[in-house]
Amino acid sequence: MILKSKFIFIGTLILSSLAPLAYPNEIRNGDPSHPNVIMIAVDDMNAWLGPLGNQQAITPNLDRLASMGVTFTNAHTAGVYCAPSRAAIFTGRLASTTGCYDRQVYFYEHPEYRPLQKAFQDAGYNTYGTGKLFHHPAGMVDLRGWTEFKIRTQEQRESGWPMDTWEHGAPLPDPYPGSPYNQTNPNWTGRPFMEIGAIPNDREEDMADTRRANWVCDLISKEHDKPFFVGLGFYAPHYPNYAPQKYFDLYPIESIQRPPWKEDDLEDIPDIQRKPQENRKKSVHGRLLELGIVDETIQAYLACISYADAMVGRVLDALDSSPNKDNTLIVFWSDHGYHHGQKGNWGKHTLWRQTSHVPFIWAGPKIANGEVVEEAASLVDLYATLVDHCNLEEDSGLEGSTLSGALSDPDTASDRSVVLPYDVPGSYAVMSKDWRYIRYEDGSEELYDLNKDPEEWQNLASDPEYESIKERLKNDAPTSFAPLGTQFNNLKIVVEGESFRWVPKR
Repeated sequence: MILKSKFIFIGTLILSSLAPLAYPNEIRNGDPSHPNVIMIAVDDMNAWLGPLGNQQAITPNLDRLASMGVTFTNAHTAGVYCAPSRAAIFTGRLASTTGCYDRQVYFYEHPEYRPLQKAFQDAGYNTYGTGKLFHHPAGMVDLRGWTEFKIRTQEQRESGWPMDTWEHGAPLPDPYPGSPYNQTNPNWTGRPFMEIGAIPNDREEDMADTRRANWVCDLISKEHDKPFFVGLGFYAPHYPNYAPQKYFDLYPIESIQRPPWKEDDLEDIPDIQRKPQENRKKSVHGRLLELGIVDETIQAYLACISYADAMVGRVLDALDSSPNKDNTLIVFWSDHGYHHGQKGNWGKHTLWRQTSHVPFIWAGPKIANGEVVEEAASLVDLYATLVDHCNLEEDSGLEGSTLSGALSDPDTASDRSVVLPYDVPGSYAVMSKDWRYIRYEDGSEELYDLNKDPEEWQNLASDPEYESIKERLKNDAPTSFAPLGTQFNNLKIVVEGESFRWVPKR
């Protein structure tokens, strides 16, 4: 394959092959047509939040943010893995267009796409980023267009900019590993899947997500001549579920509520999905039940949600006391949801509700206060909405829809269908307010009536009564799918000082 990337990374100063736009008129901070933006991303946070109606999670700061703005209660991810979800957000294009279905590097595949931060920079903004905004392995951070991208250590700068959260001096639980799931695993190699543990409270300030929050708090507390775009990426509540002890203490084990499970939930699922999910159910769900640590595992996840919520609170407090309070837009999202035993799955990587349903909250200038929108929305809409809301240069290739009308007047929102591509071309889900339709690459299907069956327990796809509904939803799916892009494992990262580039493996 011919190397397609044509840009060079030099620290945080970027030489890009993207054709520059006409240099904008100088814009000043405080210009209402160009509000500041703080974009807060979390990882693997499902719909267990107060603003989405969950009664178990303790999220006072996200409750506060929701009271300041608009919450989309039926928002969905644009990718079932970290990398494609974030590629869709930062390019405004779905995997069916980019070919980035699982672990592809979108800026290697399509260096011509203008990433979100570059659109802000071209409009005259200063742009700042830190944390897990992109997928976390080395070489996945798109450094184009940032005034500054904060990373914790020089070692990370010189090894491809990995967004490691539990390495480079970050505190770990004692004992390590912390979960019996891994303590009893003879093949434990430090892989954090299903790993849980409490961090001493006095080490909270040393945690990576805390440092990221504090850096952003300091940044937004200052006066700025130009408007700013800040991207803040928290790793929590992604595994390993490590959080300070005080957040675990919020959730006594005897108070933990498990989500509803249906033992035979996989029986009406097409073979292409049922067989791998049955294996996963045995190896993960069955093992947690065998060890008797289901409640402890859920407790740790909830603790990480509350830790992330506390970090959001720091940012809200800093903004509230800053000179930028009245002209700053905040948008909060998670890259996808997370299963906790539903359909026997622990994790994401599915086309079902527990993977797709995500928090999506907006607050700031020209946004209604304390409102909800129940109609469907997608994270791919984020780019188009920011272009509209912040007067950025139009990009004709964006596939999302602007949500600006619903943000200013939620009563104007109308029902629509949104698409979630799977990890291979031709497989996808289409979601509306009332229905979820799933089609796999072999032509097999699922259909769920979300009003009567919110847990998606009864697959209606084979019932002739619903053929017209299937056809209507199918018509909202992509008409073509880009081929699978170059697999991450088929690329080699070449690190040169503080810069890096990708080349094909020989």
